[in-house]
Amino acid sequence: MRASFRLSLVFALVVTAGVSFVAVQSPADERSGAFDRREVTIAMRDGARLFTVILTPKTNGGALPILLNRTPYGAAGADEGVRGGYKELAADGYIFAFQDIRGRFKSEGEFVMNRPLHDPADPKGVDEATDTYDTIDWLVKNVAGNSGRAGVLGISYPGWLAAMAGINPHPALKAISPQAPMTDTWMGDDFFHQGAFRLSYGLEYAWSMEATRDQSVEPSPSRYDTYDWYLSFPTLGALASATGATAWPTWRNFVEHPAYDGFWKKQALPTYLTTLTVPTLTVGGWWDQEDFYGPLETYATLERIDGARLSYLAMGPWSHGQWSRPGGDALGNVHFGSRTADQFRARIQAPWFACWLKDTGDCRFPEAKLFDAGANEWRAFDAWPPKDATSKKLYLQANGKASFDAPTTASGFDEYVSNPAHPVPYRPRPVELTYGPGSRWARWMTEDQRFVHNRPDVVSWETDPLQEDLVLAGDVTARLYASTTGTDADWVVKLIDVYPDHVPDRPEMGGYQLMVTGDILRGRYRTSFERPQPIEANAALEYTVDLLQQLYRFTKGHRIMVQVQSTWFPLYDRNPQTFVPNIFKAQASDYRARTHRIYRTAMQASHIEMMVLGQR
Repeated sequence: MRASFRLSLVFALVVTAGVSFVAVQSPADERSGAFDRREVTIAMRDGARLFTVILTPKTNGGALPILLNRTPYGAAGADEGVRGGYKELAADGYIFAFQDIRGRFKSEGEFVMNRPLHDPADPKGVDEATDTYDTIDWLVKNVAGNSGRAGVLGISYPGWLAAMAGINPHPALKAISPQAPMTDTWMGDDFFHQGAFRLSYGLEYAWSMEATRDQSVEPSPSRYDTYDWYLSFPTLGALASATGATAWPTWRNFVEHPAYDGFWKKQALPTYLTTLTVPTLTVGGWWDQEDFYGPLETYATLERIDGARLSYLAMGPWSHGQWSRPGGDALGNVHFGSRTADQFRARIQAPWFACWLKDTGDCRFPEAKLFDAGANEWRAFDAWPPKDATSKKLYLQANGKASFDAPTTASGFDEYVSNPAHPVPYRPRPVELTYGPGSRWARWMTEDQRFVHNRPDVVSWETDPLQEDLVLAGDVTARLYASTTGTDADWVVKLIDVYPDHVPDRPEMGGYQLMVTGDILRGRYRTSFERPQPIEANAALEYTVDLLQQLYRFTKGHRIMVQVQSTWFPLYDRNPQTFVPNIFKAQASDYRARTHRIYRTAMQASHIEMMVLGQR
């Protein structure tokens, strides 16, 4: 998550009995406007003191609930949050608390990335859940004018922290909202996707979080176009040596745990979420470039244990955290017809917290409130995915065609050469530093995919213009039958909405190729994410690429396109395409160009399986 909007994205709440503390009063900070500002350090059960900023409305009109945000990005700028992403909540009346987590900025202790739960056999053990509990306990006992109720919310890392608050929650905790949580950083969030290492983000985020305690050292590649910079290193080992990454705990964890082993599972939220007792609103963006997997997996996990209907979902047409900023009427070149972020904060988030923390409103919320960016409208569902959705398969055919009719031919394939020395860029160059000046990181998932269409190492298939609307609603899965001349390969699959050649109200969008969803699978994990295996050369094998979920209307006259490629650089590292036990330790000689084939026959019918709704 970008440090420059650290606190406009986070919240969490905590409470425990009998916790000692040290309080440090600071003069009222006029930046907070309508709030009195107080800085305290709250002692946790092991004695570590966590820096906390408390903002209390100067005129509160009675006892108020507390909203807590716990963050690794610096609590000192709390005033920005109540004036920005939380202004609608501030208008309703809350006491806000922002806290630096262990080992970050002004808090004591050791920082551990996505700290796992402590051993339950250790009565003195601490983790983010216990720190949240202890914080809430102190707040409800020591902050004047509070109602004894608390809520927690946060985005990205703070979203993961918010979800952790629901594990053995404090009795005062009455509402939680994990937003874009880092739910599982190996399976589909920040650091890996289905086994493929997120090179640029993994390196740059670890650099910013662990090179110093307070993010005073920012990543500094020697080239403006980081595509060239990353490509200048023949191996991941050479990159780590040049940047000093070998000294960072997170990078060492990448090297020591390249597969989905117990280390990553101990950090993954689904491992912990076994009971649900606190109402929870999970929030995410359909084009979240950092944590799209997180909210969907968090919600799905909670649904499996939600016997009291306490779990809710909101998804909008946003990049990472975009719902916390004004507007939301567009993302890059794609327009949504309304200020969706403002609508979410005022019509969904504020009433939801008011219900659980203030007993206001009728509390009749839909199970899922989702934005359909193909139709530019919000839709409500009693369940997600919808129970009445049905499966439909889009097959890859000869001559670059895609069809809902299964292929009937006995033979047929499309092939391309994937060369690690000339990888496909994941967004139009230059690829700026992720959070550097002028970076287009936030919009890359909605970029026009014509910038790679017809590259020799990208293959595409598209339908004829649709004769009627098709509403995608739920799971999207690519099932490829593919072969490689090597012993490892990556498979990138994109599902794309191809606009008509003529768009009367926006002619510049003619023929636009919008990626509705897309993801990557590292081939060595074809049969097991825990136990990688070499691929049999020249063998046609089945690969399942999870493209997660979407709510999206492909409208009449549009086409649906499928693109497949084997590099997505430097968002993902280059697969050597020669099996080695650990790609982080691969040698330059392991990286070789290979020929890949995608099969499209009656017996090996590569296709996209999607859940769709009938016409309304």
